[in-house]
Amino acid sequence: MDIVVNEELKAYIDPLTPEEHDALERSILAEGCRDALVLWGNVLVDGHNRYGICQQHGLPFQTVQHSRFQSIDDVHLWMIDQHLGRRSVSDFQRGVLALRKREILAERRAQATASPAETTAATDSNETPAPPSPPEPLVTRDALAKAARLSSNQVVMIEKIQKQAAPEVVAAVKAGTISINAAAAVASLPAEEQVAAATAGKDELKQAAKRVREAKRKAAPSPAPADTADAPAGDDNLDALRDRVALLTAENAALRQQVATLEAMLQRQHADTADQGPPF
Repeated sequence: MDIVVNEELKAYIDPLTPEEHDALERSILAEGCRDALVLWGNVLVDGHNRYGICQQHGLPFQTVQHSRFQSIDDVHLWMIDQHLGRRSVSDFQRGVLALRKREILAERRAQATASPAETTAATDSNETPAPPSPPEPLVTRDALAKAARLSSNQVVMIEKIQKQAAPEVVAAVKAGTISINAAAAVASLPAEEQVAAATAGKDELKQAAKRVREAKRKAAPSPAPADTADAPAGDDNLDALRDRVALLTAENAALRQQVATLEAMLQRQHADTADQGPPF
């Protein structure tokens, strides 16, 4: 079989660092390729690094077919779950993967609850419509954090980094140059300031994050004395909580829209049934 390397699948998960790749190569040269490569037909799904090393050195390897894949989304979800369970994946990478999983499941849910036009057309042509697939369950932020072995605050910050951070800042947090917390703070700055800080290096990124936190603290109203004991310690937690409130508000609005869409769909189905009249 000619194995096909799909570049999109190969790039779907962040590549190994040079040090990690060298360690894997030494292991394969010493012990052989112990884990089978996972295929979908003839497309390579898991084991791109092992495949490349074996090809380079002319080493044998085994393959296994994954017969349950029905679509590229199934492949993506499987790849995400595999990497979420690996210890070598960083906190930031796990958060990004968990957010990707949520997007896929949300899209599937939207498709499952879309307009029943196909079902109506099948009924009009006296065909028996296929039973609709059950919608994917909603993924809560807490469930997302648990899947990624992160706190809810960390998930909020990673989502902010993905949406607002310049590529240079994302590269810095991926490389471990700055923390997730610092990167989320820097992501609040205009893009040109983010790039300048990232170009200047680790110390300037830290200083930029510090300036953002201090500005937020000065702009925030002073809490009442009675609330002081309940406030979480540290500027980082306060910033994360503010971001979380904003994101949860947006999430709540999106859920309300989904409910309204479902209600409208049910009303259309009821009206279609009523228009057909009693069977003869």
